[in-house]
Amino acid sequence: MRVTLSPRTVASTSGFGGVLWLEPGEYVSEHYHPHSEEFLHLVRGSGTLYLDGEPIPLAEGDSLLVPIGARHRLVNDGTEQAHYVFHLSPLAPRPELGHVDTEEPPAPHESQPAVGGPR
Repeated sequence: MRVTLSPRTVASTSGFGGVLWLEPGEYVSEHYHPHSEEFLHLVRGSGTLYLDGEPIPLAEGDSLLVPIGARHRLVNDGTEQAHYVFHLSPLAPRPELGHVDTEEPPAPHESQPAVGGPR
């Protein structure tokens, strides 16, 4: 995942966004955003978004909205790399309040992308 637009990168005040690549079998662990809705667009590949436990199949060109507070998990269950673009808005009051894990991340030792704070 790469955050490309955020308070830290471009001094945005209303949200943040970026790009995400998932190889076959990779996933983003289940989590929710207590202050932000998430817009997700699948540029290339396929996958499944689990929204509050319900599977939603995704194909190239699909876009969807994850409502504030909805648990979601993104899985590349296809055979090729999946490329997503995402945007979250509004910002949480503080960066550490923006993302709540509900399952262990696949690589908990890796740092998460820097979203908030000074540029």
